[in-house]
Amino acid sequence: MSEQQSPIHVYRGGYLESVHDVDVAVVNSDGEVLFSYGDPNRPTFARSSMKPFQAVPILETGAAKNFLFDAADIALFCSSHNGEPIHRSRILSLLEKVGEGENSLQCGTHIPRDIESYKKLIRDGKELTPVYSNCSGKHTGMLATCTYLNEETGTYRELDHPHQQRILNVISTICDFNKKAIGIGVDGCGVPVHQLPLKKIAKGFACLSQPGRMIDQTYSESLRTIRNSMMEYPEMVAGTNRFDTDLMNAFDGGIVAKAGAEGVQCIGLVDSGLGIAIKVEDGNGRAASVAAMKVLEELKIGDEETKSKLKSYTEPTVKNMAGNAVGKITAEFQLQNREYAN
Repeated sequence: MSEQQSPIHVYRGGYLESVHDVDVAVVNSDGEVLFSYGDPNRPTFARSSMKPFQAVPILETGAAKNFLFDAADIALFCSSHNGEPIHRSRILSLLEKVGEGENSLQCGTHIPRDIESYKKLIRDGKELTPVYSNCSGKHTGMLATCTYLNEETGTYRELDHPHQQRILNVISTICDFNKKAIGIGVDGCGVPVHQLPLKKIAKGFACLSQPGRMIDQTYSESLRTIRNSMMEYPEMVAGTNRFDTDLMNAFDGGIVAKAGAEGVQCIGLVDSGLGIAIKVEDGNGRAASVAAMKVLEELKIGDEETKSKLKSYTEPTVKNMAGNAVGKITAEFQLQNREYAN
């Protein structure tokens, strides 16, 4: 593919080395595609970008009220966190409140993004546990809801479990997509993951950005609580040096954001009520934040001061093993005005 046709360019020493294709959908709360790039209808597994919607049943069932979960807790239920001490300690506290142990979490584990925590674990001669998983917040929320409803907890991640069916109904309603048409796979943490057209995922984030504009108001109050919690505690949603956290901090109540694996990035614009969904075709996450910043620029979102706080994501530096700058990543595309053509 030629340089002119490639939306994301990776340069080394001034020479084009790699490219990434992206698909973008920008929609309003009615689901109308206002702007796009690539294929806004692309079937896409939203991966962790669905976590704000997967958290809705925690509030709808009364579990959040029963266990006195606060805004930071709710933000953590929506997280793909770094595994920093602030994340792990809160999850352990939540599990204690729910009356469950860490071994009840079925998310598995992995080396956390917070390498210092991992190094300390090694120095202490300890093993990785599920609380280090970036999905442990989501799983804690699922476990809490099932415990509150006296449902089977050993199978909470199975598709036919009542809790996963609740989540499926929520996603179908909020994203305005037939429940039976949602593609189902298994996410990295073992729970069902949902495939929808990119524009429908964007619609979900439009609804998250301004729940009051939803035609079906069934989940509007829960979405408002989730949105506000994520924006109030962005450090719980991701963590240090993470795009979601830094983006929400920079816009200070103007944006709600959630990334997903395989190059997915979703954003809700609070003032305009627009939803943005981005998918990097080759799944490389390094292109997602660059594409997202380009979309915000195209939509004229943010002043110069705000943009300056996010400069490292607008045109990231490519570094070598010694930490020296050897190249850069740039976004070279323009959104197409769809004029409500869907």
